[in-house]
Parts: sequence; structure tokens; C-alpha cells
Amino acid sequence: MGAWNRGWTLGLTMALAGAIWLAAATSTARGLEPPPPGPPPELPGTAAPPPVVGQLQAALASAVQQFERQDTVGVLSHVSDRYRTGAVTKATLREEIPAMFALYDTLTARVRIDAVRMVGDHAWVYSSGEVAGRLRWLGRWVPVLTWQRELEVARREDGVWRLFGYQQ
Repeated sequence: MGAWNRGWTLGLTMALAGAIWLAAATSTARGLEPPPPGPPPELPGTAAPPPVVGQLQAALASAVQQFERQDTVGVLSHVSDRYRTGAVTKATLREEIPAMFALYDTLTARVRIDAVRMVGDHAWVYSSGEVAGRLRWLGRWVPVLTWQRELEVARREDGVWRLFGYQQ
């Protein structure tokens, strides 16, 4: 996995784990623009039922709050112990998230769930969003990460949705 791809995966995972269980209504209210129009690609699985989407949005809202409070333990509580996407694991996140929190004194996340597809017992969550941070020593806001319609996989563990990773 190249440096850019690893950084994107780590950033997306951190954003999803810590910033991405934000309800679609909340992100719309905060001004996130819809993706550019175009025919949507054929997605695997079946459309998730509305209660599942609602549960994922509630989990996202909780994770965003914990991410913006810079609560590492809270963020990691949304990630399965078995998480893996490429080379990124929960252990990787446990090291990288505090480094991010040390770099930025304030972080904000705006995330929209674009689609949720059920593939077996996994929820394939496609999202768009952005993370911005204020650099601790400079006091300057900078974009940290943006993405559009990217995939992350979640599954229920002990009655709650957690990020599991794309383990293909």
C-alpha cells in the first residue's frame, strides 16, 4: 500500500471512527454539499433497512462528538478489535489518533452517509465528508482530509455497530 493510500485509509478510518457516525441531517444542517450528480455505480448487497441506517447515523454522531472532543478511548470504542483495512489495524489507530490530537488543538468533522448496503451481516457504509483542524502551534485552520463516496465496513458487535474494515 503506497504512502498516499495508507494515509488516505488511515485518515478515512480515523474520520469514520471518530468523526463519521454523524447523522445525515446534522451534516446537511452544517452545510455539507451533496456529491456532484451522475449515475451512481452499482453497489453490492441490498439496501440497508431504515432502522439500520438510523443506528449507524446515531453511532456516527457519537463518534464525531468524541473525535471533536479528542477522546481517543471514545473514538476507539467505535472500532472493532479485529479492524483491518489494508495495513491499518486498530493498533495502528491507537498510535496514530493521539499523534493527530497532538498536532491539532481543535478538529471538526462533517460527514454524510451516502448509502448503506447490507452484505451478509456487514454494513457497507459509503460516505462523503471533510475533516479540518487548527494547528496547535500556529493557530491556523487547515484541511486535514476530504473524501467522496468512500467505503468503510461496519458490523454489530456486542449489540453496537463498530468499524470492522474492508478485509477483502
